[in-house]
Amino acid sequence: MPTPLPDNFYAQPANIAKYKPGQIIRVRGRANPPAFFDVRTYQIKFRSTDSQGKPIAAVTTVLVPNNKRPNGPLLSFEHIVNAVGLECAPSQALWTQDPNLTIREAPALNVVLRQGWTIAIPDHLGPRSSYGAAKLGGQITLDNIRAVQAFRTANVAHSRVALAGYSGGGMAAAWAAALAPKYAPELKLVGAAYGGVPMNLIKMAEGLGYTNPHPAFGLAFAAAIGLSREYPQQIPMLKYLSPLGWRMFSEMRNACTNDILRIGAGHSAKQVATGGKQVFEDKTARRVVEENSLSLYPGVPRVPVFEWHSPTDVLIPVASIDYTKRRYCSAGARVQTLLTPSPDHLSAAVIGLLPALQYLTDRFNGLPAPSNC
Repeated sequence: MPTPLPDNFYAQPANIAKYKPGQIIRVRGRANPPAFFDVRTYQIKFRSTDSQGKPIAAVTTVLVPNNKRPNGPLLSFEHIVNAVGLECAPSQALWTQDPNLTIREAPALNVVLRQGWTIAIPDHLGPRSSYGAAKLGGQITLDNIRAVQAFRTANVAHSRVALAGYSGGGMAAAWAAALAPKYAPELKLVGAAYGGVPMNLIKMAEGLGYTNPHPAFGLAFAAAIGLSREYPQQIPMLKYLSPLGWRMFSEMRNACTNDILRIGAGHSAKQVATGGKQVFEDKTARRVVEENSLSLYPGVPRVPVFEWHSPTDVLIPVASIDYTKRRYCSAGARVQTLLTPSPDHLSAAVIGLLPALQYLTDRFNGLPAPSNC
């Protein structure tokens, strides 16, 4: 597990099971993060559900613009968090002076804050920083919306709600959209905008150093750590590790993105596993990874979706995105896809963010949703 944060705001109450999903446990005000202005900032601890169906305490950061109107738009923004350390979560990283941790999307988010949108930024990896447990991220995202709408100071109880995120944040947003009809059918979602989403984690792992060394192998290794935290019985990761794997695990246990990439660069799954036996070769472990792969989840969003990615992205399996879109379209969902001109994963995030927010603006305004299914 990651090293716990010393701040007792994050502590899980002993009676957590008495709370309902999305119910507020505790609220505190915070000074505004350095990248945001003309807002009031709060943090809410609320009850959610982990990957095993057990109650957990989760946290979201809420930015309430000073010029908001009652029940104005509410955006749940799932920040890119590729991390296994709790200090990398948005509720911590928003206040850091490390430019590698602070939120890069702040300029675009400030635009919609000025338009009166309230923004909630959940710690969607949960209290164990379970990177890779994508379904968990969707559940926490939906419960974060429930909590914010119950927070009277935000005055968004009857707001229209949208989801947005990219890459790891996109996984949480995409899962939330797909889970909402069953997990939180009462929410008034009007749209979801997500990009660069790893829709199939097995295929992603296979492309990031499953057999041959890869510069971004750290992401696959971090996902194995995160999934083993959520599914300790099904994925006993530590028993598979070689001496090199143990050393990398020890270095990475509390790491954020840059350190994850540095520690894992140029390695492969075969190198970090005893006898070359990879964790995903175990049938039980493989089922868990498939359970967290959105392309294999049968549910379909009931809200319009804006999806963007680079058609030549080397970090994520693009074919799985295309497959998921075809499945959604066949089920009657309205999906608008933007293929960015950039071949790079991170630059595609910047290119697509403003069109994504414009798409959500149109949904908040009640305009018909376009589709290029």
